[in-house]
Amino acid sequence: MAVREILAGMPWWVKWVAIPVIALFVFGGLITSVVGFLVGLLFKVLLFVALVGGLVFVVRKFMTSSTSKSDW
Repeated sequence: MAVREILAGMPWWVKWVAIPVIALFVFGGLITSVVGFLVGLLFKVLLFVALVGGLVFVVRKFMTSSTSKSDW
């Protein structure tokens, strides 16, 4: 409650410009490392899904071609 009272007397630019800029300056390295980790994790998950999907496609392709040859 005390923070709201302190911020109530401040101009709008302090609340909406100065405080976020200070937060980015202080926590910028942490924010970029977390975002970088999440982007890297998302890339690895998408790569895993693509590789597993490709493997399933190739195995099904060979399974259907080998069963059609054995039908002869």
